[in-house]
Amino acid sequence: MIWAIAGDNVIADRPGKRFRFQGDWRVAAPPEKVFGVLVCPDDYPRWWPQVREVTRTGPDAGVCRFRSVLPFELRVGVTEARRDEEARVLDLALTGDLDGRLRWTVTPRGPGARVAWEQDTALRKPVLRRLTRPLGPLFAANHALMMRAGLRGLRAWLGVHLDDG
Repeated sequence: MIWAIAGDNVIADRPGKRFRFQGDWRVAAPPEKVFGVLVCPDDYPRWWPQVREVTRTGPDAGVCRFRSVLPFELRVGVTEARRDEEARVLDLALTGDLDGRLRWTVTPRGPGARVAWEQDTALRKPVLRRLTRPLGPLFAANHALMMRAGLRGLRAWLGVHLDDG
């Protein structure tokens, strides 16, 4: 089953417990500056409203608390699996309520940057796993709203206008 929501691709596998998301953000800021923000997880709660808390557990690891529109919270362990400053690629391993990976790739686009993101995760929170089949499209919409808010927050953090990206 495939759901397309506001330009983001959302794919759920047959058992309904795994989600793959991907999308592109356009940001009117230099790619190096955009990548610099993405590799600083401590600042995420300051610019991304749905990232409620980041607690460091090591130099390249931490626990994040997320909540979007739906009334549930996810606690996710995040470990930096790969950081390539030259290619501007950041791979993150996810554990906890979500298990999988997230990749950010920042490339030049005109005078600004293109931020490609890919997320492949399995939902591990038991109550949500039971609700995935009937509420999968709602979960996907919730994720899309969170990602849109992240883009708006990133642009504001970098001081660029929404129309510039």
